[in-house]
Amino acid sequence: MEESLTISTIMPAERKRNITQVINDYSKRLFGFIRKRVKNEADAQDIMQDVFYQFVGNTQPIEQLSGWLFTVARNKITDSQRKHKPANFSDLYSDEEQDDIDGFSELLMDTGDDPEKEYLRTLFWQELNTALQELPEEQREIFIKHELEGVSFKELSEATGEPVNTLISRKRYAVLHLRERLKALKEELLNY
Repeated sequence: MEESLTISTIMPAERKRNITQVINDYSKRLFGFIRKRVKNEADAQDIMQDVFYQFVGNTQPIEQLSGWLFTVARNKITDSQRKHKPANFSDLYSDEEQDDIDGFSELLMDTGDDPEKEYLRTLFWQELNTALQELPEEQREIFIKHELEGVSFKELSEATGEPVNTLISRKRYAVLHLRERLKALKEELLNY
């Protein structure tokens, strides 16, 4: 049975008014706080809904309501980030960048006969290889195996004996370095 965030009709009228007032008073600030700390608006809305759901279900007195709401929000954000593991290089881009990424991917994966596109593809792969060589070996290997060869973190963990979270962390550092290192080239290619 699916639970919904509705205020029970059995709840006393005064409590309903108080809950409604709190939601109206804090929604905008709380959403802004959450949105700055998560990847996209949908995640921010989900987290805010979870915070208010926890507030509605709370039976203990709350002395500092603002502090309580923002602490719960911070905890929900942390929980959300722990659950999320970047599966692909492109997962680290925001929604606004996704359209650019799609065009970027099309350019890089296009196998047409256009000599200019072929030159740009070659340039990208050369720059990527150079940037990969700048990484520590452990980060480079995880990035190559997972991102380019498609080996799962679980398989990599079994092969190396390293915990999955360690491998995810190494890949994330690699992705952050590559993203920064290839930023200028990406802009040039997208403006092509």
